[in-house]
Amino acid sequence: MAWQWLKATGLTALATVAIFAAMPARALDDASFGPAPPLDVSFVKFQSPNLASPGTMLTIQGKLSVPRHAGRQGLGHGHRKLPAVLILHGSAGVDARGDFYEAALNASGIATLQIDMWQARGITNAGQRPAAPILTYPDAFSALSFLAQQPGIDGVRVGVLGFSWGGLVSMGAAERLYAGQFGAGRTFKAHVAHYPVCYAWNNAALLGALHSTPAQFGVQWLALTGAPVLIQVGAKDGYDNGSGPCEALAQSANASNGSIVSVNAYPGATHGWDRLMVPMVVSDPFANQGSYFSTGVLPAVAFTPAVEQAYQARARVVRFFAKHL
Repeated sequence: MAWQWLKATGLTALATVAIFAAMPARALDDASFGPAPPLDVSFVKFQSPNLASPGTMLTIQGKLSVPRHAGRQGLGHGHRKLPAVLILHGSAGVDARGDFYEAALNASGIATLQIDMWQARGITNAGQRPAAPILTYPDAFSALSFLAQQPGIDGVRVGVLGFSWGGLVSMGAAERLYAGQFGAGRTFKAHVAHYPVCYAWNNAALLGALHSTPAQFGVQWLALTGAPVLIQVGAKDGYDNGSGPCEALAQSANASNGSIVSVNAYPGATHGWDRLMVPMVVSDPFANQGSYFSTGVLPAVAFTPAVEQAYQARARVVRFFAKHL
C-alpha cells in the first residue's frame, strides 16, 4: 500500500517537474518572481587617469541603471534622453546608501551610475583610502564623459551625489580649478554633497600641517562653476562638530558666486545618518575638525542611522535633481 502511494506521489512529482521544465523560461520567471524590473541595469567599465601613477589608467567599474520608457515626451520627437546622477561612495566603499538613493532617483525617471573608486585601486578598507581627495577627482569627470556617450542619457543634464569622501568629490567637481584640470570642458549640472567635511575646505592652516595646500589637496572652493550645490549635514556630525562649518562655507561661497549653495542641517543626526545599516564607530584623523594634527589623539566618529531623517534627506535629493537637471 505504502509502495503504491510512493509510486503515485513520485509519478505526480515527476509530471509536475516535466510541466515546469516545458514552460517558457520567461513565463516561469514571471509566475514565480514577478515581472521584469522597470530598469535596464548594466555593469560597466571605463578608464580614468591614475594621478598616483602619472601616465597610467585605472579601470573603474560601476552599475548603470536606466529607467525604461521614462523619458519625457518631446514635441513630435518621441522620448527624450534622460538626465542622470553619478553616485559616489564614502571612505568605507560602496554600501547601502547608493542603492537607497538610486531606487528613488530611478523611480522619478532619473538614470544613475554608481561607481566603485576603491576596487580599481585595490583598496579594501577605509584606512587604505587615497592620501588626498584630489586623487579621485578624475574618476568623477571620467564617469561624466562616460555617461555623455550613452545613447539614452542627456550628457548636459548630469548631476553628482556623494557621501563623505564622495561628498568631497562632488564638492570639488563644482570648483572651476578642478573642472578645468579634469573635466575636458564638461561640468556637472547639479551637485549634492552629504557631510563633506566642510571645515577642511579652504583651510590653509590644516593643509599646511600636512605639507600641502587646499588647491593641491583638493579642497579649494573659491570660484565655482555656477551649478547649484546642496549640502546636507547632521547637527551632531563628528567631523565638523555640527553644521556650522558647512553653513559658513556656503555663506562664503554665495558671497562671491551668487546664491547657488544651500545647506540642510538635520537635528540630532550624526555623520552618515542616512547609512541605514548597523551603527558603527570609526577612528579618523580628520574627525573633530582635525584635532589629531595638533593633539596626536585619534578621534572617534559615530555613524548612527536615523530612518525618518534618511527618508527626508532622500526626498530632498530627488526634488533637488528633478528641479535642476
